[in-house]
Amino acid sequence: MDAKLNKKSLEHAKKLIKEGHVHRDERGDWSEHAPSAEQENKFIENHGFKEFASWHLGLDGDASEGTKGSVSFPFGDFKTIHRCAVISLESRAAQHGHDDIAKAAKALLEQIDAG
Repeated sequence: MDAKLNKKSLEHAKKLIKEGHVHRDERGDWSEHAPSAEQENKFIENHGFKEFASWHLGLDGDASEGTKGSVSFPFGDFKTIHRCAVISLESRAAQHGHDDIAKAAKALLEQIDAG
């Protein structure tokens, strides 16, 4: 996967944090807090794929546009940004060499922790 930073999504995340839509959970909580595939499908059905993509910091240009495979590095549950998701995605992005995404996640984490 050759993920690129989704700049629109980054701005969406910053806005959510600024408006206080943040769940300040702990490092390992994302596996319990992440939306299920069924919840993702329902969200796409109700709000469209563009809105779904706005909750992911990664875009994969090699995947078919408008598919779940074309987005990666989720940061929330479609209502709030989750601190644990940002921690998780920063680590995964860094491990896989997606430096721009890791850097953006680190900045989001700093914004969350400052608030």
